[in-house]
Order: sequence, then structure tokens, then C-alpha cells
Amino acid sequence: MLLARVLEKHGEWLFKRRGYIPLAFLPVIFLAIWESTHKYHSPANNRVWEFLTFSISLFGLFLRCYTVGYTPSGTSGRNTKRHKAQTLNTKGMYSITRNPLYLGNFFAMLGVALFTGVWWAILIFVLGFWIYCERIIASEERFLLERFGKEYEEYVRRTPVFIPHLGLWKSPDISFSWKKVIRKEHSSFFTVILTFASLKFIKDYLSKGEIAIDGLWAAIFIFSSFICAILYVLKKRGKFF
Repeated sequence: MLLARVLEKHGEWLFKRRGYIPLAFLPVIFLAIWESTHKYHSPANNRVWEFLTFSISLFGLFLRCYTVGYTPSGTSGRNTKRHKAQTLNTKGMYSITRNPLYLGNFFAMLGVALFTGVWWAILIFVLGFWIYCERIIASEERFLLERFGKEYEEYVRRTPVFIPHLGLWKSPDISFSWKKVIRKEHSSFFTVILTFASLKFIKDYLSKGEIAIDGLWAAIFIFSSFICAILYVLKKRGKFF
């Protein structure tokens, strides 16, 4: 079997499980957090480092939100059963990279890896993300090629697969939709907050040998939970969205 087809088959398998495949990285993070608590000079023990890495994750969420806000309906979904695309996205973020959502995911997860302050955890994440993304992208590109043919071939020729080329920017044809962003991305925001707050709690527990609640992170978590709960209720009732 051709290597390209092997990558596509792996990508199809990963695509159907992409909602929870990233959880496989959690053991690495926990081990790295444990190691960081035993290193006196670990940057993970510094408040500035905590919020620098948190900012990197928020930047990843910003990329996702900016992308989603300008995408037409029926594209860039969170579906896992099968690929779908009613139209081909070539404007906005999709004009400078073919995979802006995966680029956003990279930064969102990179911030978590950097939070540990352990070099091998960061290396494992980068390599793992590359292998994971490469295969899913191969699967998606095969679908898009079959769906859009020469239009997609031309798009591929001029647009980089991952690293953005800002000089190719083309303004979106539609208006930015905050409702779409809130509806699709509020859970991503909460997941990032929950992850950082949890890792901070675990790190402090391992460092001090007792339960210790960081007031700032606790406040961030409680406030975010309150906002996300309101949005969830509104979404279920069909209001606002």
C-alpha cells in the first residue's frame, strides 16, 4: 500500500476519535508536573511562567475563534463520524494556511506542555502533535480533493499546509459571527481553564505535600465555570444562539 494511503487510513481512524485522542497526552503532563516539583529552578514554579504559558494557550483559542467566526455554515465543524464540507474555505485564516484550526489547537496545547517546564514533555508533545495532525490532514485532504477537485488543487498549490503565509491574506466574504464562536468554542475555553487550574492544584499539592488552593486560579476557574454554565443553559433552550 502506498505510504500516502497508509497515512490517510490512519488519519481516518484518528479523525473518528479526535475528541479524546489528546487525552493520551495527560500521563506525560502529570509525570512532567511531578518532575517539575522536584526541581528547585524549574520555571513551572514561577507565577510569571504560569501566565505566560496560559497566554500561549489563549492565543491558540483566539486563532480558533477568529477562524470559526468567519466560516460559512456546514464547514469547520467538530464532527467525528465523517468528513463534511458544503463549501471550500479559502478566505480569512484559510487564505494563509490550510489548517488554521489545527494551528490554534497546537498553541492551545503547547501552552499546557510548556506549563510543566520540563523539556522532554514539550518535545513529546511537539512530535506527537505532528504525527497526529499529519495523518488527520492527509485524510481530510483526500476527502476535499474528491469533493472539490481542481478548485482544491489550485488552493493547495498557493496555500501552505500549516505555517501561515501572511502575504496571502484574503479578507472574508461574510461578517464575523460572535454567536457562532460562543456556540462552538465556549467549551474549548472552559477546557483550557479547567486544565490549567487542575495542573496548578496538582503542582501545589506535590510541592507542599498538602491540599493548597491558589486563590487567583480558583477565582479564574469559578468565574469561567459560571459563564460557561450560563451559555450551556442558553444553548440548550435555544435562546441567544
